[in-house]
Amino acid sequence: MKNNKNSNKKAAQKKKNMSFNQICGSIIVPIAVVVLAAGLIIFGTNSGKEDKNMTEENVKVLVEMENGEDFVLELYPEYAPQTVQNFVDLVTDGFYDGVGFHRVVDGFMAQGGDPEGTGMGGSGVNIPGEFAANGFTQNTLSHTRGVISMARSQDPDSASSQFFICYDDASFLDGQYAAFGKVVEGMDTVDGFLDVERSYNAMGEEAVPTQPITMKKVTIIE
Repeated sequence: MKNNKNSNKKAAQKKKNMSFNQICGSIIVPIAVVVLAAGLIIFGTNSGKEDKNMTEENVKVLVEMENGEDFVLELYPEYAPQTVQNFVDLVTDGFYDGVGFHRVVDGFMAQGGDPEGTGMGGSGVNIPGEFAANGFTQNTLSHTRGVISMARSQDPDSASSQFFICYDDASFLDGQYAAFGKVVEGMDTVDGFLDVERSYNAMGEEAVPTQPITMKKVTIIE
C-alpha cells in the first residue's frame, strides 16, 4: 500500500509539472521568440510612459463580445497595482477593442489580448512581474476559477497585453504569474468559448478557435 501511495503522488506531481510546462511553452515562449527574431529589447519596466497616479480602488471592466454576450471583470490593485494600471491604460486607449482570444483550453484557461492573434504579440510596453517568484510578495491572489492573470515570456518582467482567465483551479501558477482580478459577472460567457470548434496548436492542445472569439468593446464601468 505504501508503494502505491508513493507512485500516485509521483504521478500527480508529474501531471502538475506538465501543466506548468505547457504554460511556459505556449502562452509564454512565443513572445520571447518574436522579440529575439526582431532584434529588439522590449523586456523591462514601464519606464517609457509618463508617471501617472496609480489606481488604488477596485476597477470594474465590461467586456462586450462580438456575439452580443458580455462579462465583467473586477481588478484588484491591492494585489498587483502596476498590472492593474497597465490593463486600465490599455482599456482606456481602446487597445483591446477588436482583439480576440487565441487559445482556449478545456479545464485550464482562455488566453487573449494579443493584437496579432498568434500568441506572439503585445502592446509594445512591458511591466514588472508582480508575483512572489519575482520578489513581489504582496500578490497572494490565487489562480482559481474566473481569476484573470497576465501571460509572459520566461523573463519575469515581460508581461504586456496578453492575459488569461482560469476555467478551473490553477493554483500551481500561484507565485509565478501576476493574477490581478476576477470575472464577477458573466462567467458563462467565458465558458461559452469552449463551445467554439478548435484545432490543435504546436503544443498538441485542442486550443485554437476555428472561428474568431472577439472582444468588440472593452470599457471601464466603475
